[in-house]
Amino acid sequence: MDYLTGQSSWFVLVLDNLAQIIFREFSAMNGVKKGKSRKRKSSEGAEKPAGGSVNDALEVLQWILSPVSVEDFQKSYWEQKSLYVKRNNPLYFKKITSLKQIDEILRNESVLFTENIDITSYTNGERKTLNGTGRATATNVWESYNEGCSVRFLNPQIFFKEIHLMDATLQEYFECMVGSNMYLTPPNSQGFAPHYDDIEAFILQIEGKKRWRLYEPRTPEEYLPRVSSRNFTQEEAGEPFMDVVLEPGDLLYFPRGTIHQAHTVQDHHSLHITISTYQKYSWADFLERVVPAALEIAIQSDPEFRRGLPLGLASYTGVTHSDIKCEKREEFRQKSKEFFAKLFKYAPMDDAVDQMQKNFQHDALPPVLSDSEKRRTVTSRPNKFRDNGALVPRGKIFTINTRFRMLRKNIFRIVMEEESVRLYYHVNNSKVYHEYEPVFLEVDSEVAPVAEKLIHEYPRFLSASEMNIPDVSAKDCLAMMTSLWENELLMTEEEPQSV
Repeated sequence: MDYLTGQSSWFVLVLDNLAQIIFREFSAMNGVKKGKSRKRKSSEGAEKPAGGSVNDALEVLQWILSPVSVEDFQKSYWEQKSLYVKRNNPLYFKKITSLKQIDEILRNESVLFTENIDITSYTNGERKTLNGTGRATATNVWESYNEGCSVRFLNPQIFFKEIHLMDATLQEYFECMVGSNMYLTPPNSQGFAPHYDDIEAFILQIEGKKRWRLYEPRTPEEYLPRVSSRNFTQEEAGEPFMDVVLEPGDLLYFPRGTIHQAHTVQDHHSLHITISTYQKYSWADFLERVVPAALEIAIQSDPEFRRGLPLGLASYTGVTHSDIKCEKREEFRQKSKEFFAKLFKYAPMDDAVDQMQKNFQHDALPPVLSDSEKRRTVTSRPNKFRDNGALVPRGKIFTINTRFRMLRKNIFRIVMEEESVRLYYHVNNSKVYHEYEPVFLEVDSEVAPVAEKLIHEYPRFLSASEMNIPDVSAKDCLAMMTSLWENELLMTEEEPQSV
């Protein structure tokens, strides 16, 4: 990109890179063997290993879907039809969480009604939320549970580190927000009425059994909806196309718009996690951004868009004349089509995607770092203070031969905004959704290509001496990379040592 003129010359490709570091927790959990490391050509023609955060996400998604491959899932099921995987392996998802862990968290953490947890019931076709106020203590929650109420954790990633790890990893693959809810239902009960959601749903059965009934969207308007539905009656839902009982280790996926309901079976409780993604991440959301922007640019740039409408237009258009065929009406229709076709020329596609990815930086969970990664980031370098309280300067840590890479493939996004270059990032986001305002670094346009190069070359580690960016010295490259490292956006290939 020419950051001095603001003209976009690149468009970050979705899933351009694969990964090399697999989180130990999931490797132990899923038993998936990692294949041989592959290499691909960099923009300079040099070999670089495939790897990084996207491959971590692929490994986790493959573990969730197994034995169905991610490729087959995307080709045959994603946004198309439901998938039920029967595993006969009750321990498959067991390490994610358990009743025992839930009890420990309720006893030891500040879990709040409405903010973190809901107590619900569904009887005689009516759903009720029966939350108390303040902290949801173990005593209060288990009392409601014993009375037949369901327990829903609204943001379990705050309290369950395995769920945080899973969601933060998967968001690198989907490149949009990945969230989770956790549902605990007592025997012989149901927590929710039939309804559909505006998310792609992955149901991971942890404990117990639950019967799920899935129903087709009732109308074309309900297929892949952008908002969730109201509660339906049983009559409105109709007849299910799928009726299955999930047992521990089983998986159920269904696209947004699939009407569903679930209830426990006799003498069995149920604990499951719903992983959700692709909320408000459709062509419609993209076009809502790009079409008005294209029209604004076209109006400013092309006088044809500013010409007056034909005289007499009201005499052959509108509802009154919609059934009348005439030459002038057809001419108007053809001219309108020409304008729509011409509008594409002005569509700022890159800018629209950048704005959507800027929102993702606000939505995203902070990454979960391994111990090895922590030792190669700024968090491994505690500050030192003199006896009088003055901060001791760090001194020189890096040279032009120190090699860096981005902490995650999507850890920041370059956005041209308000005549400046900004790097929006999520490394310090809260685990609470939108608890903080969006954050960004404003960088000089002259050194912004350093950040761009790091994106293009990920997951390869690069030193300032390897950057080879026209008009940017190795010294300036190192200064930019050091700044990104100090803001927790990069890690080094080796543990940093003072030089």
